[in-house]
Amino acid sequence: MSNEVKCKLKINGLVYNLSIPSDTPLIFVIRNNLNLKGTKLGCGLEQCGSCTLLVDGKKTLSCNQNAIDFEGKEITTIEGLEVNNKYSLLQEAFIEFNSAQCGYCSSGIIMSLTSLFNEKNIPTENDIVKSLENNLCRCGSHHSVLKAVEKVISILSNEKVENQYE
Repeated sequence: MSNEVKCKLKINGLVYNLSIPSDTPLIFVIRNNLNLKGTKLGCGLEQCGSCTLLVDGKKTLSCNQNAIDFEGKEITTIEGLEVNNKYSLLQEAFIEFNSAQCGYCSSGIIMSLTSLFNEKNIPTENDIVKSLENNLCRCGSHHSVLKAVEKVISILSNEKVENQYE
C-alpha cells in the first residue's frame, strides 16, 4: 500500500492539486480523478500506444508511469488538442477520412502523430512509420490514418509555400 501524496499537475493548461497514492499511474489520474476519458488503457504494459499523451509536446505513454513524476511538466491529452471549440488539423483529417473505426486506438495514434508534427512540420514516410510503430490498431484503419496524415501534410506544405512569399 502506498502513501498519499500531494501532487500538482498541469493538464491541458489547467493546474490540478491532487491527493493521490504515490504509485498511481498518470492514466488513472487523468481518467478517474479528472474524468478525461479520451486517453485509453489498452495493454497496461506500454506496448499498444492507447495511453499515449504529450508531455512537454513529446509522445509519452501514461499507463505505467507514476503521476507524481510529471509535476512541473505540461501534459496534454486528446481533449487538450481542441482549441476554442475547434479540433486540431489532424483531428479534422481523422474525421474526414473516417480514420477511427472502433476508436479505441485513435487518441493514441493522434497523440503520436501530433508529437511527430511538433518535431517535424513536414515528416517523411519513414518518420510517419516510425512514429506509429508502437501504436496498435486491431481494426486495420491504417490506410485511412495514412490518408489523414497525407491530407495534413498537403495542407501544411501549401501553407509553407504560401508563407515563403509573405
